Amino acid sequence: MEKRRILLVDDDALITMSLEMIISADGQFEIVGKGCSGRDAVDLYEELRPDLLLMDIRMSDMNGLEAAEEILGRHRDAVILFLTTFSDDEYIVKALKLGVKGYLLKQDYKSLPAALLAAINGQSVFGGAVIDKLPTLMNATAEERFDYSEYDISEKEYEVIQLVAEGYSNKEIAGKLFLSEGTVRNYLSTILEKLDLRDRTQLAIFYLKNR
Repeated sequence: MEKRRILLVDDDALITMSLEMIISADGQFEIVGKGCSGRDAVDLYEELRPDLLLMDIRMSDMNGLEAAEEILGRHRDAVILFLTTFSDDEYIVKALKLGVKGYLLKQDYKSLPAALLAAINGQSVFGGAVIDKLPTLMNATAEERFDYSEYDISEKEYEVIQLVAEGYSNKEIAGKLFLSEGTVRNYLSTILEKLDLRDRTQLAIFYLKNR
């Protein structure tokens, strides 16, 4: 089986070494390059074109967010996953809006191989602590509305999307919109199909990214 090619960028040499051991030990991945700054990430990505870039955020020279913005500006299909110590709301929102595949905290290192594979396969990957923050982040974003017309989303479906993103259950959404739970489930199923998303977590992330 061909190994997936990983570019690893972190300004802490000890963490880089530890991550390389964890990732390589899984057997599915090969570390094809290592860097210690955002500028390294940009330059090495251009040179190596890895399957996935695993990168810290706070780094010298150029931070991870700036590097991701530059890389994704050139390569919209780049698969970038942040692995950081910091769960700052501002970082999370910026990362999602940039279009990265995931945001994990370094204490989630045990789930890293599975997260890498999921991101390479097109899934969005977020640590539990990050997912817990999403409803709060939804409420903190600006009120500007994303144009869903290209997805054929109705006004009622948009209201369901908003409430899902804010963390409400189907029962709570039904009460707020004066619908039955079954109708809410049907709306949600239709919305996920129209947006080509897998579950309500991906829907919440999609909503935040497009605010």
